[in-house]
Amino acid sequence: METVQAALWVVVLLVALAIVFDFMNGFHDAANSIATVVSTGVLKPTQAVVFAAFFNFIAIFIFHLSVAATVGKGIVQPGVVDTHVVFGALVGAISWNVLTWYYGIPSSSSHALIGGIVGATVAKAGTGPLVMAGVLKTVAFIFVSPLLGYLLGSAMMVAVAWVFRRVRPGRVDKWFRSLQLLSAGAYSLGHGGNDAQKTIGIIWMLLIATGYAGAGESSPPLWSIVSCYAAIAAGTMFGGWRIVKTMGQKITKLKPVGGFCAESGGALTLFIATGLGIPVSTTHTITGAIVGVGSTQRASAVRWGVAGNIVWAWVLTIPASALVAALAYWLSLLLF
Repeated sequence: METVQAALWVVVLLVALAIVFDFMNGFHDAANSIATVVSTGVLKPTQAVVFAAFFNFIAIFIFHLSVAATVGKGIVQPGVVDTHVVFGALVGAISWNVLTWYYGIPSSSSHALIGGIVGATVAKAGTGPLVMAGVLKTVAFIFVSPLLGYLLGSAMMVAVAWVFRRVRPGRVDKWFRSLQLLSAGAYSLGHGGNDAQKTIGIIWMLLIATGYAGAGESSPPLWSIVSCYAAIAAGTMFGGWRIVKTMGQKITKLKPVGGFCAESGGALTLFIATGLGIPVSTTHTITGAIVGVGSTQRASAVRWGVAGNIVWAWVLTIPASALVAALAYWLSLLLF
């Protein structure tokens, strides 16, 4: 009885740590949802975070839990996961999020979590338990999601420029200030739908590993779903202002029409990925879309040095978080 009680407390603490990661995910990635709408002046920062948080949460009613299933069962074989692996994965992901937030670098919370899972698993049992199809699919979208965001964002910008080529710029700006509310809402919906499910997935993985959920169950407990969507929405409301400045001002200067095209292209990319059950980076997606919009004006409109630094952070995210996760896994063996 005492052993079960101790195991239960460990599970409770790890679930709490997962919720902290989810909150930080929203906090860290708030910039993805609101940077363009704030930088174009359509909404004030305080209005924008409440607006984005609302759409983060109502995504619970829109999307199927395909991404949660991928993270919970499609990255590593459930049989090898234990409390130490989950602890290592979460510590690795949280550490990378804190570091990149401090320096204002828009990195991927999603890939930090995947890197953490991989690093802790390899520390325990080597590469054998990794489900390579899921890992490779996730790694591939490090490149696919920003490229798709770039293509959709730039294509929408070209299309809008052609359709409104004879309309006065002032009128176009006025129209798209209103339309940008729709695109920002859609992007926040995609952000909540994809990112909250990653934490749902790791909680599901933990519950299966500790016997509090069955491996054959088709969905995680309702309380975990509601908690994760609420946590990411709360994190978004607090916002990550250091990254907002990088995303909204340093990469390229945006007007409402550009913000609309970037958000719409990014939102469409997230909807596609979430429908396919692929955990993608909202950071990668919106960055690609913003660069795509900026490049349609002229190549010099994009600050390629800033964009290059961001790409380096993307490349380093999985290995860096995996390394920290492996160290945290070994530490956890001493702690509990």
